[in-house]
Amino acid sequence: MPFTLPPLPYAMDALEPHMSKRTLEFHYGKHHQAYLDNMNKQIAGSELEAKTLEGVVLSSWNNGSPTPVFNNAAQVWNHTFFWENMKPNGGGAPSGKLADAINASFGSLDEFKAQFKNAGATQFGSGWAWLVADKAGKLTVEKTPNAVTPLVEGKTPILTMDVWEHAYYLDVQNRRPDYMNTFVEKLIDWEAVAKRFEVATA
Repeated sequence: MPFTLPPLPYAMDALEPHMSKRTLEFHYGKHHQAYLDNMNKQIAGSELEAKTLEGVVLSSWNNGSPTPVFNNAAQVWNHTFFWENMKPNGGGAPSGKLADAINASFGSLDEFKAQFKNAGATQFGSGWAWLVADKAGKLTVEKTPNAVTPLVEGKTPILTMDVWEHAYYLDVQNRRPDYMNTFVEKLIDWEAVAKRFEVATA
């Protein structure tokens, strides 16, 4: 059975004015769909069809010598994860154990935000910024190029920010810092991130 595009967790216009309906229509409806369609064509009739999406990503990574399937499969996974990181009226501050872990790992929420945005700003070209948790609850900020995900290194991401230009160009043109600031301050779903942190440290 081919993989299908998971529905967005919110309506196409639900993130306005911080992320436009037009951006969602292109980013989710065209880019994400294209990665999915290409992956389905590439794995048709192969043993990868029987795997989970994560299994396809890890198999196609091929221990650091990625097969042609990898870029599409990883981008399907990354984008699905990205949509789940946002919500209408997001932003604000985390609470509970996640807030404690951010303070312990970075010193403050503001310092985390600075490091996270810096990871996005210094990722040359296309890629992703990530917040990764280990089993002990230690948090680190990472960046990856193109389709690469921390999954391939056995790490557990709990938050990501897409810094491919198609994530923001229709809204803010080439002003990546403006997009990142909006993402961090107005869009992050901290409750979803906290749930992932709980699972990662269970």
